[in-house]
Amino acid sequence: MMMLATGVQNGIPDPGTLVVILTPIVNFLSITFGVTCIGLLFSISFLHLESNGFLRKSAISNLKWITGFAICWAISESLVILLTLSNLLAEPITSTFDFTTIRSYLSQTGLGKVQLMQVVLALTIAIVAPIVRNIRATITLLLIGIIGIITPIFQSHGSQSGLHGLAIGSLIFHVLGISIWVGGLISLFFMAEEVRFIALPRFSSVALWAALIVTASGATNAWTRLNFISAWSSKYAYIVIAKIVLTAVLIGFGYKQRKFILNNLTGSTKMVRLILNELLIMLVATALGAWLARSAPPLVNGVEPNVDRSLSITGIQMPAAPTLSNLLWGYEADGIFIGLLVVATLLYIRGVVILHKVGVKWPVGRTISFALGIASIDYATSGGLGLYSHFAFSFHMIAHMILGMVAPIGIILGAPITLALRTFPSGRDENERGMKGLLVAILHSKPLALLTHPIVALAFFDGSLFIMYFTSLFGNLMTGHSGHLLMNIHFILAGMLFFHVIVGIDPNPRKVPHLVRIIVLFAAMS
Repeated sequence: MMMLATGVQNGIPDPGTLVVILTPIVNFLSITFGVTCIGLLFSISFLHLESNGFLRKSAISNLKWITGFAICWAISESLVILLTLSNLLAEPITSTFDFTTIRSYLSQTGLGKVQLMQVVLALTIAIVAPIVRNIRATITLLLIGIIGIITPIFQSHGSQSGLHGLAIGSLIFHVLGISIWVGGLISLFFMAEEVRFIALPRFSSVALWAALIVTASGATNAWTRLNFISAWSSKYAYIVIAKIVLTAVLIGFGYKQRKFILNNLTGSTKMVRLILNELLIMLVATALGAWLARSAPPLVNGVEPNVDRSLSITGIQMPAAPTLSNLLWGYEADGIFIGLLVVATLLYIRGVVILHKVGVKWPVGRTISFALGIASIDYATSGGLGLYSHFAFSFHMIAHMILGMVAPIGIILGAPITLALRTFPSGRDENERGMKGLLVAILHSKPLALLTHPIVALAFFDGSLFIMYFTSLFGNLMTGHSGHLLMNIHFILAGMLFFHVIVGIDPNPRKVPHLVRIIVLFAAMS
């Protein structure tokens, strides 16, 4: 966060009282419009009824609201750019109305590029939203909105006391949880009464999960700033503890209240009361968050931390020399991967439990295989190997091999798609596909049929490596945390695609003869 003052500091004038007042207000509006836009897109994609993948009239009528909020998001973020420039230059906002200055800021600074991306993505949503008529398009716009709202997080410092990867990852999940929870709740106000009646039970389950994610990620993010003993006697720590406890109590109260009302839902009055209760929870949590934001996190021994070259590039302090013990037991948590792995594991366990409740036995071997795949990813991203992969090419390549050739085999042999097909809910009426129908449609789609062609899978698995390691791309990706993250995600996805074609037991859009699989496997090894 940028610290603003209202006086002259070291002979440098401040941007003026107007800028100081407008900056937090406009930032809040930008976030609010973005969250609302995401909530409406999520609502249309997953809460509204659809007909065989196409939007119904109730959902189409909400598209105009998405366009309006997306335009407001773009405008407010444009104002954020001007206010940021005003603060950086310590000049009134009128002095920033210079094309050369704005162009230099947007093209030559990381923060400027991210803010410009937000404006472009918001305008993209505003332009495309009115013409979409199917769920695939709204999900695509939802992903665009999510990218827009989380991208600036990679420009933040994350944590003053280390644990940068955990701080950034937890903050991303915090923002995602708030976007779904708050944005989804706001979207209920734009629904007709009969649509709200149908959507509310599904939103109830989603909101509970989102609230738990918000609480867990918020607590984790706060801990990255309180990971030393003296910090727990600070005002910041007391506010954090109060927020966690009160938020947990509010979530428990909200869940019981929601369950009672849903079981006795007879009219719009009770629905509105339910929504207002949820909004009250939001207001209390937001007030605590605002109070926390105004309090500076404690420093180790009251001294600003030294930021060395390795920390500024990778987000990790230079570790000690690699030893067998450090490689086996070292751990530098990558919050994004930990969050994704935890969510994937919980969903897998939930699927197995659902099958068990209906008397269907899920093979233990598949569960063990999936668990080993998850553990391999964690070791190669957050474990000792993942830690040293940031600093030594040899360890990077070993981690690459595990992420691309070991972990995907475990995940694929765990048959997660088959498990999802057996446990995902069907539509809420005879015309709705539901999550199961959506997954089936994806499996039968032409893009997936193209991706699962053996030659295409081989090209992604092997061909992309030549592009990465024999061009300047590798060096560019390794200069920042986000680049390293994208590289690891690519290794995992390319490996999963390849081994899905070679040894996969999940449904495949095309049948690949065993001889072709063997040939492709040997081609990849050569």
